[in-house]
Amino acid sequence: MITREQALAYHAEGRPGKIKVVPTKPTVTQVDLSMAYSPGVAEPCREIAANPSDAFRYTAKGNLVAVVTNGTAVLGLGNIGALASKPVMEGKSVLFKRFADVDCYDIEIDSKDPEDVIRTCQLIAPTFGGINLEDIRAPECFEIEERLVASLDIPVFHDDQHGTAIISGAAFLNALEITGRSIEKTRVVISGAGASGIACARLYCDLGVPRENLVMADSRGVIYQGRSEGMNSYKEQFATERPERTLGEALRGADVFLGLSAAGLVTPDMVQGMAKNPIIFAMANPDPEILPDQVAEVRDDAIMATGRSDYPNQVNNVLGFPFIFRGALDVRASKINEPMKIAAVNALAELARRGEAIPEVVRRAYPEECFDFGIHYIIPKPFDPRVLLYVAPAVAAAAMESGVARRSVDLGEYEARLEQTVGDLANL
Repeated sequence: MITREQALAYHAEGRPGKIKVVPTKPTVTQVDLSMAYSPGVAEPCREIAANPSDAFRYTAKGNLVAVVTNGTAVLGLGNIGALASKPVMEGKSVLFKRFADVDCYDIEIDSKDPEDVIRTCQLIAPTFGGINLEDIRAPECFEIEERLVASLDIPVFHDDQHGTAIISGAAFLNALEITGRSIEKTRVVISGAGASGIACARLYCDLGVPRENLVMADSRGVIYQGRSEGMNSYKEQFATERPERTLGEALRGADVFLGLSAAGLVTPDMVQGMAKNPIIFAMANPDPEILPDQVAEVRDDAIMATGRSDYPNQVNNVLGFPFIFRGALDVRASKINEPMKIAAVNALAELARRGEAIPEVVRRAYPEECFDFGIHYIIPKPFDPRVLLYVAPAVAAAAMESGVARRSVDLGEYEARLEQTVGDLANL
């Protein structure tokens, strides 16, 4: 584990922070500078004024994402505000670049008012090819994303919602295959009704889980029809008619537990009462709802995943957002829609199932882990360079097929270009 001193030194030493801007064109001579700025810059400005889509040809817009937050729900830290969230947003920008060669500006908005966040994003949208919303509290995050998706013609993606849903969704499909379950007969219990919990519930239903087979609980217990305390319109969508009122009651006989809540909420006794071959995704960070070691003490037939890197089957959002945006940007998608999200789920699930030789860089990063498809390997690792080659083309194809792409690409040629990108990223 890193120390506080190490973390602070990493961010402070040398040039403060983690990102910088570098030119992509020559700036050596006076002629170079005259083309970069005045008078040469006037020519692309005229072209874009006449044809706005030329912004993708003459500027960095097509490879530029805004990482936007107001700091109201920073992972593990809570409502720390816009300025204090900046190191996290810089870190997110680093991940975009490191894993998919997507450039980012981090934008911290000093307001808790959703209207300010929405209006700011609308005003800065011409600069960017996409907007990644980050660490914005629920339920405001739902309205912010919905209104921006409706009002802008570039992809808007709230990673706290959809990233977790997509990565866990891939793990979920593979766990169902390993345990021989039919998704239509699988009973799912979700602990947590915030951004990620609601998004996971929506996606799992899109994948095939019947709404009546899903029970959601928050800090007050099961969300049921007729409950008034602590409710909102988003929770109401998942209010159950089942009689259970506590998390423990809901877990009796359940096939799947999906935890997006707080440490220690699930006991070994609750796990013992679940169905045969239970699927347990305890993803609260930094400490899960129940530890894998605790599960192993009472069940030897469970498939376990967490949000931590020190256990197998880490549900890590970095497996999603860089590659989803890569595919969306490369076909100039106007949005990231449900077919694109499900394409990402299926691509990640397929990569883990394929049984291909694991790249050496992955084996070195995880020397103690098993990479045979099974209970200890149901999703790829974040450092697996093949993720770019699977997810980005799947997302791009889904965008073209669903009609939100404004540019068509030959998928064979596109995959070849991504192969080159993988090589370039290895040198970052």
